[in-house]
Amino acid sequence: MDEKGLLEGHRRVEDIKLDEITGFSDMIDAMERAGGFGGRKVAEAVGILKRMMEDEEVRRFLSFPAAIMSTGVRGIIVDLVRRGLFDVIITTTGTLDHDLARIWGDYYHGDFLLDDSELKDLGLMRLGNVVVPLDVYGPSLERHLSHILEEIYSEGVRSPGGAELIRMVGERLESEESLLYWAARRDVPIFVPGFYDGAFGSQIWLFHQRRRDFRVELLKDEDALSDIVYESKKSGALILGGGISKHHTIWWNQFRGGLDYAVYITTAPEFDGSLSGARMREAVSWGKVKKEAQYITVEAEITEVLPLMVKALYEMLEGGK
Repeated sequence: MDEKGLLEGHRRVEDIKLDEITGFSDMIDAMERAGGFGGRKVAEAVGILKRMMEDEEVRRFLSFPAAIMSTGVRGIIVDLVRRGLFDVIITTTGTLDHDLARIWGDYYHGDFLLDDSELKDLGLMRLGNVVVPLDVYGPSLERHLSHILEEIYSEGVRSPGGAELIRMVGERLESEESLLYWAARRDVPIFVPGFYDGAFGSQIWLFHQRRRDFRVELLKDEDALSDIVYESKKSGALILGGGISKHHTIWWNQFRGGLDYAVYITTAPEFDGSLSGARMREAVSWGKVKKEAQYITVEAEITEVLPLMVKALYEMLEGGK
């Protein structure tokens, strides 16, 4: 094959001209035409998300770990749910912890290089470069959740599923900045497969010490996920970060032949064989993503790219681009 034949069908690289860019969707278009490296992958990911949103047959999953909820990116996650763009959330217990803690208190800017021993003495905890006051995260959650759980118990609830209980908590919240608040009002179930791995789960265990007939039936969550998956004509997912939230999303979708759309954002390396580092193409071999699916892995840190991607997505959906 000669040079002409090899390049047939390939577009030429185009320079980004900032003077011609008037919005986030324009920037994404320019990054896609620029053709280079991670920028093009970010642009292609937004295109896949747009097509996923416009496909009326798709059941849309949103998967993410807890850490980003300690940052302002929480507002983007909440807004995606408020706008009704996702149907199912699969996440970790810390998501509930941070969402609730930030209703009743504040987190603060910090630094990766803060003295952790000094922070400990001051009653402060470091989450990357975010500082979390112990009183906001621990005692505050215990105080408020204890009251909410007693209220739920007084209504005769004894063995809810995990997602059911999370919805009941969300229904009792008044903060529109809360993920649980909007998930309850938009009827978006929040599934937490590692339910007891965090402060929310620990509070359920402590409540059980007082009310021994109260327990969470996590198999109800699996029954609900089974119904969601098998009743879906198509499925798609925006997967932010790896771990159990990522795996539970792709695990359940393998039972319907795999995801039809998948966008995965990760910083994890692939060479160690971890699930977090596994690219979407590996999931094809397991039947967790369809061979013919539209999918991509974006190697980036979530808080760096998600605001740009979601803002561009909104402009495209609203502008019909």
